Amino acid sequence: MITMIFQLLHWAIQLYMLGIFIWVLMSWLPGAYQSTFGRWLTKICQPYMSWFRFIPPIMGIDFSPILALLVLELCANGLTYIEALLLGGVIYG
Repeated sequence: MITMIFQLLHWAIQLYMLGIFIWVLMSWLPGAYQSTFGRWLTKICQPYMSWFRFIPPIMGIDFSPILALLVLELCANGLTYIEALLLGGVIYG
């Protein structure tokens, strides 16, 4: 049961990371954010991405999505570590 919960959480994090990646790629397409899918994805991704807007763009490039994805990846790795601790598995450094 615990394994299934952790797998579901890990899957949700991976799906959210994919959503952020698609949301970032949509910035390259004119009018993509005005589509129905673009508005829906913005409602989902924008609240989380706003936490990382403290990083100013450097030469016109916004690096906040990289930091946001890195934090999500660290959360996924942390879940894996916690799952291994709870199940008594071996943790490799």
